[in-house]
Formats: sequence, structure tokens, C-alpha cells
Amino acid sequence: MSETCSQPSVLLLIPAYNEEERIGPVLRDYARYFRENYDGQFRAVVVLNGCRDNTLGIVKDVAKEFPEIEPLNFEAPIGKGGALIEGFKKATEAKAVFTGYVDADGATPAKAFHELIKQCMDGKADCVIGSRWLPGSVLHQSQTKLRRVFSRGFHTIVELFFWLGLADTQCPAKLVKREALEEILESLRIADLAFDVNLLVSLKRKGYTIKEVPIEWTDQLGSKVTANLWRVSLVMFLSVVRLRLVYSPFYKWLRPLRPIETWLYLKLNAPPPRSAAETSDRGK
Repeated sequence: MSETCSQPSVLLLIPAYNEEERIGPVLRDYARYFRENYDGQFRAVVVLNGCRDNTLGIVKDVAKEFPEIEPLNFEAPIGKGGALIEGFKKATEAKAVFTGYVDADGATPAKAFHELIKQCMDGKADCVIGSRWLPGSVLHQSQTKLRRVFSRGFHTIVELFFWLGLADTQCPAKLVKREALEEILESLRIADLAFDVNLLVSLKRKGYTIKEVPIEWTDQLGSKVTANLWRVSLVMFLSVVRLRLVYSPFYKWLRPLRPIETWLYLKLNAPPPRSAAETSDRGK
């Protein structure tokens, strides 16, 4: 990806699982906004994660209208984290200056994502993340009370394990510089919704700077997380425990248990953590 404009190139990843009802308007909103408000090269890659509905067909239709949008389709479910890992592989090959991601439900409006780009352009951070818990955040519709309890509980566990010093690790509105992404790519292994923690811990351990900023956010009705809150929370807990063990001296003794680990994730209907070979393989 060459730099022909005054502003840096941006590749936006949008992981999608059965989003035929919402993905079309979201993609059009982003495409129109960045055509009108951004001078640099903007591309959006929708990473389809085992969709069983017409999400792919809708993305292809939108791409005819907006060529800067393209699908990256995986017929078998690979998890949201798995979809983002595959998207990050594509981003490093494309040499985008900034690579970011948002959810497919439109919770983060295009203008809010643009603010992350502006924050990253000042050169003071290698990764900029949106936060729903900082003063100045605009929440048009908050999470349910139960989900908020689970969210804050998970945040407490993450802080105890990794001392990230962040208010909101799970907001799916993040932007990373190319150099940082290229260095940490092979350490990204978590394929479920705890992927964000994997990303942030990897950046911190390599000495990269993470900047947290207030975000505009709408908790969308019909969330797949809310509908499966107990199972999703258990999987995320297992993943952060595993991630903590990876960075401990005990991990080498646990490697023989990998088949049991894989069985447990599959039993919970969740994508198992990836091996180093799966993460680094760039072939399609």
C-alpha cells in the first residue's frame, strides 16, 4: 500500500458473524464518512467468521458501490479473535500505516473511529484504544446491569493478572501502528473475545505505548455476547488464565495438556487458542 496522500493509510478490520441485518448500513456509513472526511487511503476488510446467513452476499453488494470495502471469508467458524488475527496478517502484507478494528454492529460510529486515527497521528502512542469507562465517553445506550457486572469483574481479573492500567480492555475500537503490529503478530493466539487482552499484553511486553481515550458508543440490542453471557464469560476467563500461564515459568510443564485444553474449548463451543504455526502462517 503506497502513501500518495497527506494522511497515513488506514486498514479497518470488521469481524462479522451472521450480521446480514446490520452490516450493510454500517459499511456504507463508514465508506461515506471516510470518503468525505479523510484524505488518506482508507480500506475496510470484513472478516467473515463462519457466517451461515447472507452476510457475505451483502458485503459483496456494498463493495460494488464502495470498492474500498472487501470481504475476507472463512467458511468455518474461527472466532472473533481468530478473525482479527487473520485480518492482521492481511494488514501486515498490505503495509497499512495504521490498522484498527470495530464491531460489525455499528456500536462505534465512523466519526469515533476517526478520532482514534487523529490520536495516533500525533506520534505519542503506538496503539490507541477507545474506552467506555473514561470521563468524556458518550454512551447512547449502556450495557445491561448484569453484563456490566460481568464486564467489571473481568476487568478486575485482567488487572490482577497483567497490571495494564487501563479502564476498558474490551471496547472493540482499537488502532495499532504497523511497526508494533508486525512485531507482536506471532504472539497473538487467543481466538475468542479475550483477544483484546492478548493484543494489549503483547504490546505492553514489547514496550509499546498504549493510549486510552473516551469513545462514543452504543450498546446494540441483540448482542451475541449478552445472549450467551455465562458461557462467553467462562471462555474469556479460561483464556486470560491461560495467557497468564504462558508468561509464567510453569507453562512448559503444561504443554502436554494441550489436547485437553482444545477439547475443553470445543466443549464450550469456543475456538481453541492458536499455535505459533497457525498465527505465523500467512498462506491462504
